[in-house]
Amino acid sequence: MLLGETADLRFVAKPAGLPVFPPHADPSGDCVLARLLAAFPDQDAAFPEGFAGGIAHRLDTLTSGFVVVAKTPMALTAVRAEWPSLRKFYRFRSTAAVDFRERTLTTPIAHHARRSDRVIVQRWPKERHRGDWLPAWTHLRALGDGWWEAEIRTGVRHQVRAHAAFAGVPLDGDPIYSAVPGSPVLVHVAVLGPQWSFRLPDPPGGPA
Repeated sequence: MLLGETADLRFVAKPAGLPVFPPHADPSGDCVLARLLAAFPDQDAAFPEGFAGGIAHRLDTLTSGFVVVAKTPMALTAVRAEWPSLRKFYRFRSTAAVDFRERTLTTPIAHHARRSDRVIVQRWPKERHRGDWLPAWTHLRALGDGWWEAEIRTGVRHQVRAHAAFAGVPLDGDPIYSAVPGSPVLVHVAVLGPQWSFRLPDPPGGPA
């Protein structure tokens, strides 16, 4: 489960299909948090609500890759303060044909007006939605052979999946945002920042 660590942080593996926190329908169900506490009992400290076990951020259930975990509440505070300035990278597969190799999207994202399992990208000012429109920054880059890289500077729910679909390169097999059958692939591969960085040793789609 452990992929690497520093004095203050752990980087733990998350397989696709495993939620980060316990499912609402089954509080004792399998999740990253349960596996983390089983492997590292020292992570069972008094972390703030929403950051149990020192888990510093969330990944969609279908996303694999790594999760950043703070070893102490003080380290978590430092990570969360730095998080907006970090560059987060993902890899995904899409066989859609488009006429661009790179594109930056800054279109806001909000919860879908009627469906709790999805978000919506703002196409016009009066589009129906729930809650606030949230700023979202995503840069897409084609890597070849159906692989794409997405860099995000924000962290909105389903951001990579929704922005990729909005740009015309939905994840193959995405059960919400794509009509292409198959098993979706979305991998969290790197976090880069001035104070610390972490990258999976062999990310899908070739070297970063």
